[in-house]
Amino acid sequence: MRAVLMAGGSGTRLRPMTCDLPKPMVPILNRPIAEHIINLLKKHKITEVIATLHYLPDVMREYFTDGAEFGVQMTYAVEEDQPLGTAGCVKNIAELLDRTFLVISGDSITDFDLTEAIDFHRSNKSKATLVLTRVPNPMEFGVVIADENYRINRFLEKPSSSEIFSDTINTGIYILEPEVLDYLPANQKCDFSKDLFPLLLEKNEPMYGYIAEGYWCDVGQLDVYREAQYDALRGKVNLDLSYYSEVRSGVWVGQNTFIDDSAVVEEPAMIGNNCRIGARVKINAGTVIGDNVTVGADANLKRPIVWNGAIIGEDVHVRACVICRSTRIDRRAHILEGAVVGSMSVVGEEAQIGPGVRVWPSKNIESGALLNQNLIWGEQAKRNLFGQRGVQGLANVDVTPEFAVKLGAAYGSTLKPGTSVSVSRDQRSISRMVSRSLIAGLMSVGINVVNLESTAIPIARTVTSTISIAGGIHVRISPDRSDHILIEFFDIKGINITKGAEKKIEGAYFKEDLRRALIPEIGEMSYFNQALDVYNRIFERQMNVEAIRYSNSKVVIDYVYAVSGAILPQVLAKFGCDAVVLNASLKQTSLSNGEREYLLDQLGRVVKALSANFGVQVSANGEQLILVDESGIAIRGEMLTALMVNLMLTANPKGTVVVPVNASSAVEAIARRYQSKVIRTKANPTALMEAANRNPNVVLGGSGSMGFIFPQLHPGFDGMFCIAKVIEMMTVQERSLGQIKAELPRVTHRSYSVRCPWTVKGSLMRYLVETHSPDRLELVDGVKIFNYSDDNWVLVLPDASEPTVHIYANSEDRDWVSETLKEYRALVNDFVTQTEAAVLQDTFGSGNDN
Repeated sequence: MRAVLMAGGSGTRLRPMTCDLPKPMVPILNRPIAEHIINLLKKHKITEVIATLHYLPDVMREYFTDGAEFGVQMTYAVEEDQPLGTAGCVKNIAELLDRTFLVISGDSITDFDLTEAIDFHRSNKSKATLVLTRVPNPMEFGVVIADENYRINRFLEKPSSSEIFSDTINTGIYILEPEVLDYLPANQKCDFSKDLFPLLLEKNEPMYGYIAEGYWCDVGQLDVYREAQYDALRGKVNLDLSYYSEVRSGVWVGQNTFIDDSAVVEEPAMIGNNCRIGARVKINAGTVIGDNVTVGADANLKRPIVWNGAIIGEDVHVRACVICRSTRIDRRAHILEGAVVGSMSVVGEEAQIGPGVRVWPSKNIESGALLNQNLIWGEQAKRNLFGQRGVQGLANVDVTPEFAVKLGAAYGSTLKPGTSVSVSRDQRSISRMVSRSLIAGLMSVGINVVNLESTAIPIARTVTSTISIAGGIHVRISPDRSDHILIEFFDIKGINITKGAEKKIEGAYFKEDLRRALIPEIGEMSYFNQALDVYNRIFERQMNVEAIRYSNSKVVIDYVYAVSGAILPQVLAKFGCDAVVLNASLKQTSLSNGEREYLLDQLGRVVKALSANFGVQVSANGEQLILVDESGIAIRGEMLTALMVNLMLTANPKGTVVVPVNASSAVEAIARRYQSKVIRTKANPTALMEAANRNPNVVLGGSGSMGFIFPQLHPGFDGMFCIAKVIEMMTVQERSLGQIKAELPRVTHRSYSVRCPWTVKGSLMRYLVETHSPDRLELVDGVKIFNYSDDNWVLVLPDASEPTVHIYANSEDRDWVSETLKEYRALVNDFVTQTEAAVLQDTFGSGNDN
C-alpha cells in the first residue's frame, strides 16, 4: 500500500519556528514530525511514501532524499504555484494511486494502529474511511457523527462551541479507494472535509469512521507543540527513540555527549549527540536538548525545548520555552514560559524575554534588554481575534490604538488595493480613538475609507448596503460589557462577515502578512454627510407614513443617553409623531445594567402618568429595544419576540419569520394561525442576518434579546425602525399592546445556565446525541430534544464565549418545564463532575511533572 504524506503546510501559527522550516520538519524529541510519521508507516508495512510539498519543499527533500536511509521509498510532488488544498494535491497525483491508499497529515503525532484501520476499511468495503479519535475540546477540528455500524452520516468542519454535536473528530488520516478521486475536478483547489466527503455523503457512497485507540495530537499551536514533547517524554505516545541510549529510566542521551558530574538531570529528559553540559547545571524533568548544544555552568533549564546547535550561557534561566536552531543565549539571560526565540538569534547578557513573546529568526537582543512583546510588529500573540460577534476586548487594555492599527491593516490586506470601506462608531471618545486607529491601518495598506463618524449601527449598515463600497467597520461600547469595545465587520450587503472572512483577517494578523502601500497608493479618507438622509429615504419607503402621521399615538422613548437619541427624534418628527423623549443627551460612559433597569422603571411610571400608548427603551447603539405597555409593564425577551411576530404576521399572513433556535414555540403557534412559515437558525446574530436576508418572503427576523431585522429596510437589527413599525401596526390593527399580549399563546419558556468546562462540552454533546433517539433530535445549534410534540422540547446550548451551557425548556405544561429543567441540570452537573473526576484520575495515575 502507498501512503500520501501531506507535507505542504507552512505552519503559520507556529511561527517563528516555521519561518525557515515547513511545519512537518519541526522537531519532536529531536526528530522531524515527518520522520515519526514515516516510522509509523514503516511499522505497519507501508514503505512507499509520496510526500506532497509546497512551502520550503527543499528542506524535506534534502533531509529524506530517496528515503533509503529511513527504510522507505520516498517520492515527492511539489505544488509550484498556489496550494491546491488537501484533496486537490492528491487529485494531482491520481496516476500514482491505482489501488487502496492511505493519506496522513504531516503535522500530527500519533501511534494509531494503521493495520487495524486498513483491515476495518476492507471488511466494510468502504470507499473512504476516516480515522477518528475523541478529544476533550473539538472546536479546532472536524466533528464527525456515525451510526451504530460506524457509517458516517454527518460531519462539521471546525465548529463553533454551540455547534459541537460530538467529541469524535477527524484526524486527517484517510484510507481511500482510487475511484473516489474521480469526483474531484483537476487542477482546482479542493479539500477532503469541505468538498469530497460531503459529496460522497450526497452520492451515498460507503464512507465509514474508524475510531482509533491511542495517542493523537495535531501540532498546530505553540502550546500544543510543547505539550506534545512532554507527552512523548512521559511515554504517552509510542515513538521510536532508539536513536539515543536510555542511560537510565526516562533519560535518553546521544553519542559523544559530556555531562559534568555535578550536573543534575531529572527524568524524563532527553539530551542529544555531541552536547556539553557544564558544572552545576540543573536540568528539570521535561527538558529536551537537541544535538550539538552547549550548556554553560550553573544554567537552570526548566522544561525548555532546545533545538540543534544552540548555545546556552552560564547562569542562564530558561523555562518552558523554545530555543530554535543555532541560537545563542548569553550568560544570566532569562527566557520565560511560552516564549519562542527564532533560529540564529542572539539574546544578550542579562536580557529577559517575557512570557509568550516571539522573536523572529536572526534577531539581536541587546544586553540587559527587557522584551515584553514580539520583536517585530505586534504584541503577545492571541489564538483568535474574533468571538461570537466581532472583535471584543477591554477598552484601551486589549483594544489599544496599536492593536486597532494592525487589525485595520490586516482587514485591508484581505481586500484589493483601492477598495473603499466605511468606518463608523458610537459617540464615545474611546470609540473615536479606536476608529481613527483602524482608519490609519486601512489607509496604510491602500484602502480608501468613507468615514461615517458617529452614527447608529442600523444607519451604518444601510449606508454600506446602499453606496458602492466593499464592506464596513463599526466601533462601539459592547452591549454586554460596559468596559469592553466591540468592533464589528460587515460585508457589502451590511451583514456581519462570514467565519471564512474572519479567518482570513486572523491569518493576515497572526502571520504579520500585511501589505504595505507606496506613498502614491496610500488610501484616502472622505466623509459621507448624507447617511441620515439615505436612511430616512429607505425608512420612509418601508412605512405607511399616513398611518403614523394620523395615528394620534403618544409614545415615550428613552434613549438611555446613547447615539440613537440624536437621530430617531429627527426621523419621527418628519412623520408628525407625538413622541415624549427621555434621556436623549449624549454620555461618554455606558450605563450599567442596574442603571438601565432604574431608567426602565422610570419609563413605566412616565407612560402611566401621561396615559401614553406605549413606551420604549432603545439600547445597543440603536439595535435593541424593550417595550412598555400602556400599564407601564415591560415587554422583553420571549414575550417581545412573540408580540412582534404577532404584529407582523397579522399584517402579512403567509409570511415568513426567522428566529433563533432557542426562541419560544409561541412563534410556531402564532405562525399556524396565519398559515405562515418559521425558520430557526443558530443563536448568533450573523446566522439570523444571513437567514433573514437569504430566504424569500421574510417579514421579520431576530428575537427580543438580540433585536429585530426587517430585511426590506437593511440586513441588520434596527430598534429605531421597530418603534415606527409598532406605531404603524397598532394604528392599522387598532389594538393596544395590552390587547396583543392577551392574544399571545400561553407557553412556558425558561432557561438555566450550568457550569461546563471547555474540555467537557464536546463529550457532553456527544453523550446527549448518543442517549436520545435520532428522530427526537434537532442539531441546528446545540442539541434540541423533542418530547412527544414540536412544542415540548429541551435545548442544551453551549455558550460561545464562557465555560457554561444554557438549558432551555419549552412547553404549554408549566410543571413539565420545571421538572425537565431540574432533570437536565442534574444530568449536566453529574456528567461534568464524573468527567472531571476521570480526568483527575488519569492525570494522577500518569504521575506529576516537576
